[in-house]
Parts: sequence; C-alpha cells; structure tokens
Amino acid sequence: MQGNGNQTIQGLVGEALRESTDLAQKEFTLFKTEVSQNIRTLFMGLAMVVVAAIFAIAAVMLLTDSLVKWLATVVHSEALAALIVGGVLALIAIGLGLWGRSAMSSSTLTPKRTMHSLKRDAEVLSERGA
Repeated sequence: MQGNGNQTIQGLVGEALRESTDLAQKEFTLFKTEVSQNIRTLFMGLAMVVVAAIFAIAAVMLLTDSLVKWLATVVHSEALAALIVGGVLALIAIGLGLWGRSAMSSSTLTPKRTMHSLKRDAEVLSERGA
C-alpha cells in the first residue's frame, strides 16, 4: 500500500510539474503576443502623432502668414510685420526650449523614489544581519 501511495504522490508531483511547465509556456506565449500587439499599437500611435505634427506645422505656417499679412495692414509695412511676428515666435521658441531643457536635466530624471526604496531595503537588510 505504501509503495502504491508513494507512486501516486510521485505521479501527482510529476503531473503537477508538467502542468506547471505547460502553464508557464502558455503564459509566456500570451506575454509575447500581448507585447507584440502593444508594440504594434505603440507604433501606430507614434505614426498618428507624427502625422498630427505635420498638420500642426502646416497650420502654424498658414496662421503665421495670415498674421503677418493682417499686421502689415495695421503697420503699413510687410517687412515690419514679419519682423514683429518673427520676433514674438522666436521669444516663444526660446522660452519653450529653456523650459524643455530644464525639464530634461539630470536632477529631474533621477529615479528618486527607487533610490530611496533601495536605501531603505539596504537598511532593513543590514539591521536583520546585525
């Protein structure tokens, strides 16, 4: 009886291992499929953003041209109107560029929460070891 019980336990353990391996393989296949679909969706979204940027650039150019033409009727000089509009756009570009540069500085990109968590984990481990 005991031999048969051990056989059954060994068989059950072997079957559990086979099923666990099969489940892990299926989970990995699902993971690969999901990641592949997510990457495809990401690239589609990126393409839409690029197309939107192209249309936005065209719109800004047309609006800028219209603004210069309108301002030329006010100041009676197309050259002066172009200088005014160009100067304002240059100031906006400089401001946005400086703001973007500060947003990308190394201090803002440092993973502070992760570093804090790692320090806390190291402290806990050192306390347990002591």
